[in-house]
Amino acid sequence: MGKQRKRPSLSIDKNGDGYIDLSELKEALDGAGFKLPGWKVRQLIEEYDDKRQIQHRGRLSFDEFEKMCLELKSNEVASKFKQVVSKKENLETLGGMSDASSEGTTHSVRLEEQLAFSDWINSNLRSDADLKHLLPIDPEGKALYDRVKDGILLCKIINHSCPDTIDERAINKKNLTVYTKHENLTLALVSSQAIGCNIVNIDAHDLSKGKPHLVLGLLWQIIRIGLFNQITLENCPGLTALLLDGERIEDLMKLSPEAILLRWVNHHLEKAGVARRCNNFQSDISDSEIYSYLLKQIAPQDSNVTLEALLEPNHLNRAEIMLQQAAKLGCRSFVTPSDVVNGIYKLNLAFVANLFNNHPGLDRPEGEIEGLENIEETREEKTYRNWMNSMGVLPYVNWLYSDLADGLVIFQLYDIIKPGIVNWNRVHKKFSKLRKFMEKLENCNYAVELGKQLKFSLVGIAGQDINDGNATLTLALIWQLMRAYTLSILTQLANTGSPIVEKEIVTWVNAKLASAHKKSSLKSFQDPSIADAKVVIDLIDAIKPGTINYELVKEGGTDEDNLANAKYAISMARKTGARVYALPEDITEVKPKMVMTVFACLMAMDYIPNMDVKQS
Repeated sequence: MGKQRKRPSLSIDKNGDGYIDLSELKEALDGAGFKLPGWKVRQLIEEYDDKRQIQHRGRLSFDEFEKMCLELKSNEVASKFKQVVSKKENLETLGGMSDASSEGTTHSVRLEEQLAFSDWINSNLRSDADLKHLLPIDPEGKALYDRVKDGILLCKIINHSCPDTIDERAINKKNLTVYTKHENLTLALVSSQAIGCNIVNIDAHDLSKGKPHLVLGLLWQIIRIGLFNQITLENCPGLTALLLDGERIEDLMKLSPEAILLRWVNHHLEKAGVARRCNNFQSDISDSEIYSYLLKQIAPQDSNVTLEALLEPNHLNRAEIMLQQAAKLGCRSFVTPSDVVNGIYKLNLAFVANLFNNHPGLDRPEGEIEGLENIEETREEKTYRNWMNSMGVLPYVNWLYSDLADGLVIFQLYDIIKPGIVNWNRVHKKFSKLRKFMEKLENCNYAVELGKQLKFSLVGIAGQDINDGNATLTLALIWQLMRAYTLSILTQLANTGSPIVEKEIVTWVNAKLASAHKKSSLKSFQDPSIADAKVVIDLIDAIKPGTINYELVKEGGTDEDNLANAKYAISMARKTGARVYALPEDITEVKPKMVMTVFACLMAMDYIPNMDVKQS
């Protein structure tokens, strides 16, 4: 074990009562050879005091102090061992938890993410009455993987990030069984897919086992989507202040959320008269200097935020002081001092996004924003974008038209719909400086050519239209991609040998409803009776009898009742495992395209009644 550490000098016990006052703990630890920063000592004090009865708080016996030293030594040895084994800082390697474990499958889990996500959940959802049996999660986040197993917490996290995604009436909350927990997890997974999460190779069984790498991966996607949802002109018109000379609003919206956040940080550094600029959320922020200036600049005048951290030479101590300033703004989330110093990308990105959402510090422009109505994302655009991202396309689609303009995302979707259809030798995956424009146009021309091979209706649509980001014509192609994907899945499941078309879906719906003795029926996907969502609700109950609680179904026929029914219908469809991307408004407004996808997804459920969410 190496040389023994010294027992603390009795001179520390200044009043001679056989105890070490916690106010003198740092001195005692220094004497024992543990040189810990002040923030870490304060953390230890809080942890020990939380476990003690009131009369014993504020002091340690020498036996307790010795135990603390042994724990610190054990952690130190474990930390060194972990670094030697994994050679990756702050990674915990876990044995594979799948059937392939015996073959040596392992997964690495970032302990920082476990801690950060647990803290975020505690901070944002602790007051939710439905989560009293689950929260708070322990400070180290070890219980996180157990707390997601009944599905309620995941559903709540999704609704926090994207409000009203899941109808609360669809969540099983009481007297849970293995089956009703599985339903909740399925509801959470399909709903996360609907908001744009890529859940390939994750299913409800994985989450019920609490597989750490899958849980953390899903949580990061959901939290990230929630944080980035706010970085829009609709939520923050002051974003126009970030436009560079000669730029239009469209140019700003083509940027990724990360790029917009970098501009935002640098905008405030410039306003603060600071010469330094931020180019990344890793090495550039590790000394806390940029963060300190940013916090001071965006802070309200009465918040008492200071630049005190810059007086501290030690980077770890400086990060702690900086985060104390962030706490004054209610924004000490996602990162620890160590995460800042080590430049943990995901967590620092989340920290900055959270700062932006709470204290953007951008003045609203005077008058109307010219051209805003042309660039605000429509419901249709958002649905298509979420569908693409859930397919796992790269790069991530942030702004539909600019991100599709080189054809690469479209080719990936073709390959998912009909594997092998894309001749990748014809695709420019990287673009040369001299022929960049022509190479992107050639990609778009090939994308249109492939659409014609799949019998898409592309009259009047050329590669140039996709390359230019023509909204109407690009949406026409995207809809046909989504339709082809939906029908291809249905055809595979039906195993009929010939493609299934819309008319067959209508016939199946009516036959299913009649066999279950339901009164509702469907004439077409334009049928006005769809607006109250009862035909969707009845179909779900016909597929899985007893699933619907008809006491929750509204009978009034008002717009409000119809929307309530549609919300319930969408969530209950997802609860059965139907991969529905449509929104409740698509049903109440009887949008034929999206309505078709709802019924097609439910038809797929009928072919595989025990279908889980995991995708191949």
